[in-house]
Amino acid sequence: MEWEDYVFWSALITLISLVWHLRRKNNYRRSKLPPGPRGWPVFGYIFNLGNFPHRSLEALRREYGPVVWLNLGFVNTMVLLSAGAAEEFFKNHDLSFVDRFTYDSTRPHDYYTVSIAFGSSSTYWRTLRRICTSEIFANKRINDTMLIRRKCVDELLSWIEDEVEKSAGGRIVVRDFVFPAFFNMIGNLTLSRNLVDPQSKISSEFCTALAGFHECVGRPNISDLFPWLRKLDLQGIRKAADHSLGKAIEIISAFVKERVIERQQKQKLSPEQKDFLDVLLDYRGTGKAEPAKLSEFQVTIFLMEMFFAGTETSSATIEWAMCELLQNPDQMKKIKAELAIVVGAHKKLQETDIDNLPYLHAIVEETLRIHPPAPLLIPRKAIRDTKFMDYSIPKNTQVMVNYWAIGRDEASWENALSFKPERFLDSNINYKGQSYEFLPFGSGRRMCPGYPLAHRMVHLVLGSLLHHFEWELCDDGKIIDMRETMGVTAKKLELLQAIPKRKAA
Repeated sequence: MEWEDYVFWSALITLISLVWHLRRKNNYRRSKLPPGPRGWPVFGYIFNLGNFPHRSLEALRREYGPVVWLNLGFVNTMVLLSAGAAEEFFKNHDLSFVDRFTYDSTRPHDYYTVSIAFGSSSTYWRTLRRICTSEIFANKRINDTMLIRRKCVDELLSWIEDEVEKSAGGRIVVRDFVFPAFFNMIGNLTLSRNLVDPQSKISSEFCTALAGFHECVGRPNISDLFPWLRKLDLQGIRKAADHSLGKAIEIISAFVKERVIERQQKQKLSPEQKDFLDVLLDYRGTGKAEPAKLSEFQVTIFLMEMFFAGTETSSATIEWAMCELLQNPDQMKKIKAELAIVVGAHKKLQETDIDNLPYLHAIVEETLRIHPPAPLLIPRKAIRDTKFMDYSIPKNTQVMVNYWAIGRDEASWENALSFKPERFLDSNINYKGQSYEFLPFGSGRRMCPGYPLAHRMVHLVLGSLLHHFEWELCDDGKIIDMRETMGVTAKKLELLQAIPKRKAA
């Protein structure tokens, strides 16, 4: 496109946008919308969000209250900033806001049509949810796979020991070891194989492809706020997503094809031998209101989302927890004493020990409160005009639940900015979706179905790291940089470096 043409079409689009904006504003001026800042003409509040929208939006609570209305380009947006607003939303209006927006980064390869996380509510989506709750993340299946997770944790501890012996000063980058461990856990649960191998080209390509797609989904995209600009792909996000997602699908699809051939050549597996891929391939529906079976593409995307959802978030939670404990020696002493008593000084932590470790639970819960992996959860969309807390919310409104703000709200949490695991001891608050001041996995119909597995994985990895090693900061007395970087997952900006020392025999 020549520069003159670009200027002409940009001016024309801006003019049309302004007219549409004013017309829409006139249509809703008599409606009772929540309060909120006026923002810029056409663009709305886009320029005020900054690099950390969860922080910018939290600041609006003081002026406008717990429910805030924004225009982000041409997307009506309602932001919830308190536990009370979240409770009203999830308890009484969950079905009215059950849908998702179709973000441009999820359009390549028709990913959004079969995604359980980003897909719209549909018969197929409900089928996937049912498979998750009754098969994939059922307690029996999770219990049956304990040894797989233990094996991956043993490998993690061995990796760290080997690295400490080789490195000068014994320091490690914690995430460089924790992330591959979670990646292998998911790989073994879904495909019965390790996927992290320094000599494996497939492993490197898959991690890179998944990280690339993860970045695309997490980037603000002007095509989502001004839908008629999608074809232009001005930021190149769709093109990048198409490339990364295509490579990830290609790799997972090869594993699926390989398994189909293996199953044709072997006898039927017993339930104990089945991994998640086998469960998906064995699925048979009624064929009426649900698919008779899952296609290869549907199975591929489901498996990919297991890696997408279960690696970045879990490894980020471990890193944040380690940061807090290294800065709070008294809390570190408490958890190590609990582990020594319950597990035994020279024994390995087993998943069966987790229920008897209340302070470990409290540390994980407090980490998820103050450092949520998804600060704004995944936004919802109104499927109809809805009356919410005396406000008139138009159909297609985007709803952001600012869990980061709720987790730091003094109205719900005493000394909300302090890391105090003790607040969760002898408390009925949990992350099963009914404690609305504590929603790291969301709530309602779109709640993350994988939280029972995440619960086991995070507690096992964190507890094993703390029990197996003595940990020190690289620079004694140095304050850890606790800034985050935003995307789909809020990770540490500067990766944590620490010194693990094997406990004396």
